[in-house]
Amino acid sequence: MRLHKAIARVSITFVWTLLLLPLQVVLVALGDAPHTEWVPRLYHAGLCRILGISIKVVGAPVSHRPAVFVANHSSWLDILVLGSLVGGSFVAKAEVARWPGVGVLARLQRTEFVERTRRKASTHVHQLQQRLDSGARLMIFPEGTSTDGSYVLPFKSALFAAVERTSRSAKPVVQPVTVAYVRIDGHPADQRTRPIVAWYGDMEFAPHIWGIFQLGDIGVDVTFHEPAPDISRESRKALSAHCEGVVMAEHTRLIGGKSK
Repeated sequence: MRLHKAIARVSITFVWTLLLLPLQVVLVALGDAPHTEWVPRLYHAGLCRILGISIKVVGAPVSHRPAVFVANHSSWLDILVLGSLVGGSFVAKAEVARWPGVGVLARLQRTEFVERTRRKASTHVHQLQQRLDSGARLMIFPEGTSTDGSYVLPFKSALFAAVERTSRSAKPVVQPVTVAYVRIDGHPADQRTRPIVAWYGDMEFAPHIWGIFQLGDIGVDVTFHEPAPDISRESRKALSAHCEGVVMAEHTRLIGGKSK
């Protein structure tokens, strides 16, 4: 039964991708910015439905431009979940650009690819600053890596410098977001089952995604917090610390996680 479900889901995903991919290619080529954000939202929402992902949302994403959404990260499923709720572009590690298939989809969503090295930090901050100056809405995962979903790592502050350096008179809104997987395959999630949906460490992608396709359902709680207050934006480290504290506290409340 699970095998049949997985095969059906893979087939539907393939068809869904073939339907929307050409449209996004055309819109990106035409520079139609509003619709280049709308199509990925539709695509991600469709994938969530195909995979049986139900999302409970508390709060709402800000509609401002520019904006930075700051979230914890435990799985590639975070991309589908947040991508279905927020119109904007992700900031991802540079390796994603080279992944077969995934790299193409990421580029079509105008993802910013960054290398997590000191040598490249200034260049990437400048790139993000330019995107924000143009009115972009960016989604970042400042832990710098993914976890097994049972805790939130301390946030790295480097990319928050892009908010400091924007030249616009209206500074970007920074909104913390908490993502928690609370139900997996028909049962409440716990430390034993959360790694089933999390993708972290040296896990191979193909076996992991095949396992996801076989699951019955996945329940996700997403909390959009109040935007960061001006006092926390006096420095990138203060802004990072504020977002980290808010996200960690909510994650702990939702699933009894812990910080590391």
